[in-house]
Amino acid sequence: MKEDNKLPLQGAGGLITWGIIGCGDVTEKKSGPAFNKVPNSKLIAVMRRDAGKAADYASRHGVSKWYSNADELMDDPEINSVYIATPPLNHKDYAIDALKRGLNVYIEKPVTLNRAEAEDIAVALKQSTAKLTVAHYRRAVPMFLFVKDLLDKKAIGDVRTVQIRMWQSRKPNLITQTKDNWRVNPAVSGGGYFHDLAPHQLDLMLYFFGVPEKMYGFSLNQSKNTTADDHVAGLALFPNSVVLNGSWSFNVDENEEIDECMIVGSEGSISFPFFGKTVVWHNEDEEEVQVVDFDHPEHIQQPMIERMVQYFRGEAENLCSIKDAIIVMKMIDTFTGK
Repeated sequence: MKEDNKLPLQGAGGLITWGIIGCGDVTEKKSGPAFNKVPNSKLIAVMRRDAGKAADYASRHGVSKWYSNADELMDDPEINSVYIATPPLNHKDYAIDALKRGLNVYIEKPVTLNRAEAEDIAVALKQSTAKLTVAHYRRAVPMFLFVKDLLDKKAIGDVRTVQIRMWQSRKPNLITQTKDNWRVNPAVSGGGYFHDLAPHQLDLMLYFFGVPEKMYGFSLNQSKNTTADDHVAGLALFPNSVVLNGSWSFNVDENEEIDECMIVGSEGSISFPFFGKTVVWHNEDEEEVQVVDFDHPEHIQQPMIERMVQYFRGEAENLCSIKDAIIVMKMIDTFTGK
């Protein structure tokens, strides 16, 4: 799943200059500051429809320019790359507009509202001189690379089954709460909290095990607390007979919350949280269970952003392509019965 490594017309081998479209909560610490901390990268401007909030963000983060209109930001001659961090409703249009301008694109997850929109972006990318990376940033976080290394070394033998349990209350602490709560408005987010959290989890399954061969699933709205479905069940078969069972529920009691991925092999198991810092594993040759704690980067997306800048400059391969994101969106659509 590698894209053509052709260099973009803008930014090739030089400084990657950024504009952020949608400088909201996710950009405050997870990503925004990192654009000025990785080599050969500089944040030039930010945009938000609320001009006051855009100006405030620029002032607090030392960004020289701000806009309240995305077209004006993308027309800024100092910018050769954009980070699209708006709600998913706007991802497709902004990405295609940027690609038509020859701007490199870094796009938040879920990449779009559905698989069809992601495929539209893929078409635009083929017609563009620019490059695109999707923000499935766990592919570059040391803790998840450690898990991948264990799997690649067959530390637990041949993988038999993977169990994902993501059970949260109706107001998950894992998710930033906003006044409009757009994450449970399907017209804006594509679905409910599943669409916000599951892309990272399903992308890791793709990264670890390859493209799924079969997929099944369904979703329903059990609590009727919002218009979005709050319970999703998914089943997938990956290469080498790896079976995934996933359960996502966003209506349980706070005392029953869990965030766990358990990978069981022929010679042991690995377990870890998607939003935690500890990996627990063992195999039949070890008398004691191994517990490894990690300190995540201050800006969790910084390793991904550094790798992406290298890709945009023609120095590395793309760590997460639109082709990868299309597969993830296919899984999401299938698991939710779309």
